[in-house]
Amino acid sequence: QVQLVESGGGLVQAGGSLRLSCAASGRIFSINKWGWYRPAPGQQRELVASITTGGNTYYVDSVKGRFTISRDNAKGTVYLQMNSLQPEDTSVYYCRADVPTRNLLVDYYWGQGTRVTVSS
Repeated sequence: QVQLVESGGGLVQAGGSLRLSCAASGRIFSINKWGWYRPAPGQQRELVASITTGGNTYYVDSVKGRFTISRDNAKGTVYLQMNSLQPEDTSVYYCRADVPTRNLLVDYYWGQGTRVTVSS
């Protein structure tokens, strides 16, 4: 089992920055991939950014060049540095940790979400 606790959300003006954190407890060394998600039209949640324990990253086009995902494997923590925030970034951001299982499936663990509000 993995438990996730997010922090760092808040209210910021357009052009500002926030840093989200997601701290894991439990089987943190079993996590092989982290992701930050947010609700999107037509989807349950949109993948905003992800990072593997090897350091491979992914960003959705709308945040490329503005957001940076990083992780501290030893601490079991992932971060999302959000710069040049725009009102359209307003959302609840959820952290997800992926843990492979012995039968080659993946268990997904979600945090409770942290709200980001960007005012114009």
